[in-house]
Amino acid sequence: MEKGVLLELTRGSTNWARVVEEIVKLEKKTFPKHESLAQTFDGELRKRNAGLLYVAADGETLGYVMYSWPSSLSASITKLAVKESCRRQGHGEALLRAAIDKCRSRKVQRVSLHVDPTRIAAVNLYKKHGFQVDCLVKSYYSADRDAYRMYLDFDDSV
Repeated sequence: MEKGVLLELTRGSTNWARVVEEIVKLEKKTFPKHESLAQTFDGELRKRNAGLLYVAADGETLGYVMYSWPSSLSASITKLAVKESCRRQGHGEALLRAAIDKCRSRKVQRVSLHVDPTRIAAVNLYKKHGFQVDCLVKSYYSADRDAYRMYLDFDDSV
């Protein structure tokens, strides 16, 4: 297992351009062109209500999670990706846990996400962390690709 360090990308940091460039490369390799945020990634990250966490090892970005909190009631995990060669090593789980914690700290009541039902490993990871399938959204990604809308509600007593 390649040991990585979980970091938060901070606006204006000296490594901003390099990390964004690496994430855009990973984004292009992981997601089909019409699902990729590669063209607008930098702009998405500059929004006040968005955050990005990434795992790095030996100066290389291994994976990332992007999240946003569009309202005081809800947040969403918009992207989560790990380099293919670094999968099944706990990086995705660490990123998901950290994003959930960041969303929880915003005092939102629900975190939601969309995932391709054929990405079984991703669906199982989300379920492992308490996400439930809300519904199947037909043609979410494209005319022939659906998505599960999943959610995690926070218990106020926690």
